[in-house]
Amino acid sequence: MNTHFTLNNVTKKLPKHLHKFVVRQPYEEYTAQNQAVWRYVMRMNVDYLSKVAHKSYIKGLKKTGISINNIPKMQGMNRILKDIGWAAVSVDGFIPPNAFMEFQAYNVLVIASDMRTINHIEYTPAPDIIHEAAGHAPIIANPEYAEYLRRFGEIGSKAISSAKDYEMYEAIRLLSILKENPNSSEKEINEAQEKVEFLQNNMGELSEMAQIRNLHWWTVEYGLIGDLQNPKIYGAGLLSSIGESKWCLQEEVKKVPYSIEAARVNFDITKPQPQLFVTPDFAHLSLVLEQFANTMAIRKGGLNGIQKLINSKNLGTIELSTGIQISGVFTNVIADENGNPIYFQTTGETALANRDKELIGHGITNHKYGFGSPIGKLKGINIPIENMSPRDLEAYQIYEGKQITLEFEGGIRVQGDVITGTRDLKGRILLITFKNCTVTYRNQILFQPDWGVYDMAIGKEVVSAYSGPADVNSFLDLGKVSETKTHKIDYSLSQKELYNLYAQVKEMREENTASEKKITEIFNQLKNNFPEDWLLLLEVYELALQNTYSIKSIILEKLEELKCNKSYTKLIDNGLVLCHK
Repeated sequence: MNTHFTLNNVTKKLPKHLHKFVVRQPYEEYTAQNQAVWRYVMRMNVDYLSKVAHKSYIKGLKKTGISINNIPKMQGMNRILKDIGWAAVSVDGFIPPNAFMEFQAYNVLVIASDMRTINHIEYTPAPDIIHEAAGHAPIIANPEYAEYLRRFGEIGSKAISSAKDYEMYEAIRLLSILKENPNSSEKEINEAQEKVEFLQNNMGELSEMAQIRNLHWWTVEYGLIGDLQNPKIYGAGLLSSIGESKWCLQEEVKKVPYSIEAARVNFDITKPQPQLFVTPDFAHLSLVLEQFANTMAIRKGGLNGIQKLINSKNLGTIELSTGIQISGVFTNVIADENGNPIYFQTTGETALANRDKELIGHGITNHKYGFGSPIGKLKGINIPIENMSPRDLEAYQIYEGKQITLEFEGGIRVQGDVITGTRDLKGRILLITFKNCTVTYRNQILFQPDWGVYDMAIGKEVVSAYSGPADVNSFLDLGKVSETKTHKIDYSLSQKELYNLYAQVKEMREENTASEKKITEIFNQLKNNFPEDWLLLLEVYELALQNTYSIKSIILEKLEELKCNKSYTKLIDNGLVLCHK
């Protein structure tokens, strides 16, 4: 199989429609300042999180091969992750929630390839490689948590979205991209922010996907674990944010026992969270996930399930009691007075399947313009069609070559010539095909003979409804890659000059080639040309301190001077503590 990324034992199981979300990690585009930001955040994290994170975190960092000093390369991470049954792929920022969940279901961690800028060193609204690699990956080394994550992906990928969810996804993606790009105008950011806030306030009833994203946020991203009074951190959003990892444990942040109620609690990605949920252990996460799954249409089906699919305006599947699965864009449902669906309709390309495998002759080319069928039992007959033996079918005149009229309890009427039936491996009838067929409900014509042959799905009830197709191979272009791309930052000549200094310091540190002369030269260039750059100054001070160069006191004076800028005070103080350890 030809792909644009390296396949291994885990990623080769990914269905083809997910491949389009994978991008090449632009490793050569990471600047030396990006590398310094990674190192600063990781050193801070390891120093602080070793005391407040779940015990799996530090062990997991070692197990997943994530370096403190260098941004990880996807190939290197994959070599190590495969030992715990996982893999990582690089993606461009936020990807659609269903796709994100589906990757997770296949034990694949999606890692946003971008790297936060120095202006967002403590927290970034955009997914970046610190968040994904240093936040998510280490906890995956815990087997119980890894299974929760996989199961979450499996269930979450079937959650039904509303049409507004798709709009919200695009709005949040754009806002995160603009906020992370230092070249974005204030007007652009404000407009994007206003759109997100407007959508947040006008979402209406929360869809399944909105609710399961809430559960994901309050566990995988912002979860605390253990005792309510003294919890530990395990959520990737907290583990990757040196600002929020400290803030979240303060008394000002309300701590709530984690339960299914978290599904109804929305979040704002652009602000620190005012409350967090605490799970007693990882096993409790799986318990709540199962409780939520029991409320979903995938397990409940029925009229509500079809209506959720209609509201999503997107590809979905229903499964009838016989096991036949209908995948398409659902546009109409007729219900009886008791709230039971008696007829459903898709519009456009539709495929039929059984046990997640497309039925031969019933792909999208055969049902190009949609599919509709009655649901339920025949009027006046106790035994449903699905339970009829060949002898029963003959007794009720339902057999090849017979012209019949079938009247269902809900009022749907099917009149035509039986051509054939389609059965599953156990002999259960799934479809009856008619010619010269008319389907009506009261005075409404639902199908007429000049439309061709009519395939009637058999099933007395809808047992399941979920997002996406039954057979992923039925539809050629599943999922849409956003047209809003992460902005490639244009650097000025001055910035490039600064990044060159960062590169020189990195090389000196790694190859142990520092000298007082070189350190003094770089310090003077910083003082004269980049007087506001605090991070490289810290790195220079670190080398001067380690080598006991006399210039160290002058560099420290400059750092103390920079601390007058409140934006840098805490960052410099924290860096100095690390330098002296």
